[in-house]
Amino acid sequence: MAEQRNALPFEPKGAGKGSKPASGTPRQEAIPRYVADRMARRVVVFTGLPSLAGMGVFVGSYVVVTRGIADIPPGLTLTGSGLFFILGLVGLSVGVLTASWDPEPGSLLGFENFRPNVQRMRESIRAQKQQQKQSKT
Repeated sequence: MAEQRNALPFEPKGAGKGSKPASGTPRQEAIPRYVADRMARRVVVFTGLPSLAGMGVFVGSYVVVTRGIADIPPGLTLTGSGLFFILGLVGLSVGVLTASWDPEPGSLLGFENFRPNVQRMRESIRAQKQQQKQSKT
């Protein structure tokens, strides 16, 4: 006999009642697994490298100042590292929005996928808003 459980707070309504919808067909994933893996790899690269560079600015500045090579103002160090961290935040979106949804991986940077993925995102948001309006009435 199947074990009954309460739905978690972040699960959609009715998700805890069974793994199959009422129609009996298996539930389709919103994002295919291979696309999600591709997005995760891109986010690690597009966010990780700028974040490491942001930390590297602090380390490099410390080494340069303590060895007397140059006198770097603290504001310059903070500005430089801050720019890299902001670039890392932008990398989160870029990593997700440049991933190819095709079964074969796209190009190295994937910028040709940016516009279609933004369009997919907009359509998804519109569909969710329409669904919310319909469920309220």
